[in-house]
Amino acid sequence: MSLTLTVNGVARRVDADPRTPLLWILRDTLGLCGTKYGCGNGICGACTVHLDGEAYRSCQVQVSDVGKKRVTTIEGLSPDGSHPCQRAWLEEDVSQCGYCQPGMLMATAALLREKPRPAEADVNRVLADHVCRCGTYQRIRAAVARAVETAAATPATKAGS
Repeated sequence: MSLTLTVNGVARRVDADPRTPLLWILRDTLGLCGTKYGCGNGICGACTVHLDGEAYRSCQVQVSDVGKKRVTTIEGLSPDGSHPCQRAWLEEDVSQCGYCQPGMLMATAALLREKPRPAEADVNRVLADHVCRCGTYQRIRAAVARAVETAAATPATKAGS
């Protein structure tokens, strides 16, 4: 089946079985390897992307279900790295192996788009089911707090996609 997807603002035509997970289209067909394969079951969060600004586990989304929704990957969040979450992750030195970080960063960006000043309960809800094998949870929390402050202080911020 031939489908047209809008990925990171660009219309891309792909030929795929409609049941193919979006994750494999992004990584194998389009070469966007920032979105990670972690568990394949929607449990770890490493494959989180945005569909029309909302966080989704791309391993659990069939490519045929994307339809006209805009897909944003970590590569498209802010190509120059200026998104408040990207800046905060770097400033807080969050990554060790970095494998889980694109998914956590995308989940946080979607949260900040929805709630620019999230409560701790909101952050807990969004990050509770993301798994970091290196255990950088304290730095992740610090980065979320920094991203909230950076987004609040930045006029016309790009806190979401």
